[in-house]
Amino acid sequence: MSEEQFNNRRILVVDDEERMVRFIRLNLEHDGFQVEEAYKGQGAMDKLRQSLPDLVLLDVMMPDMDGFEVLRLIRENNDVPVIMLTAKGEEDDRVRGLELGADDYVTKPFSPRELVSRVRAVLRRTDASRGQQIGAIEVDERLRMDFDRREVWVDGELVKLRPTEYRLLYHLVQNAGWVLTHDQILAKVWGYEYRDEPHYVRLYVNYLRQKLEEDPADPKYILTERGVGYRFVDYERANKAEE
Repeated sequence: MSEEQFNNRRILVVDDEERMVRFIRLNLEHDGFQVEEAYKGQGAMDKLRQSLPDLVLLDVMMPDMDGFEVLRLIRENNDVPVIMLTAKGEEDDRVRGLELGADDYVTKPFSPRELVSRVRAVLRRTDASRGQQIGAIEVDERLRMDFDRREVWVDGELVKLRPTEYRLLYHLVQNAGWVLTHDQILAKVWGYEYRDEPHYVRLYVNYLRQKLEEDPADPKYILTERGVGYRFVDYERANKAEE
């Protein structure tokens, strides 16, 4: 992956020290990244749903809930890469973070060059392991989308999606071919406090089908797995089969 391919990748910085957040933001933006900020654990979870970052820089020591607890919540429903930031250098903290699912660990103070290098390295590893296509996705000749640009096109026309519809589509497509349960979708798109509101999922799936499907009553993109949840069509396998 070249340096240009990192441009506009979204990084969520979570730290209760505003000066540290500004320092990180300036250096990441200098290297072409987009930066979102959160100063508390709950704010981080909200931003994670709203901005759909490509990577999270997560401070360990925060007042409302520490970084380990935030990481545990993230890993319940999200595999976004996480780099832990801490002023501590103890081996136990590094091991605990990695055991909870952190992808890397950087000890403060660190240089801007070191931080950017770690961010790029983790993104390279993550992209390689997922085998994800970054940029435009062509589901078929009717439907294509570009999550970097936050654009969805149907029959050559740009379709306007509301933020919640966009987040729902993002998570369905990122797990194409796999069934997401109602609980998983609620946690990823709306948050943990909505786990007992399955009608939200049905409602917004219907909204998406009205905008994307040629025949919403007989969908071919967003498929229902009765009693379980929903699955986005495995477009990569279908496209290979046609070749």
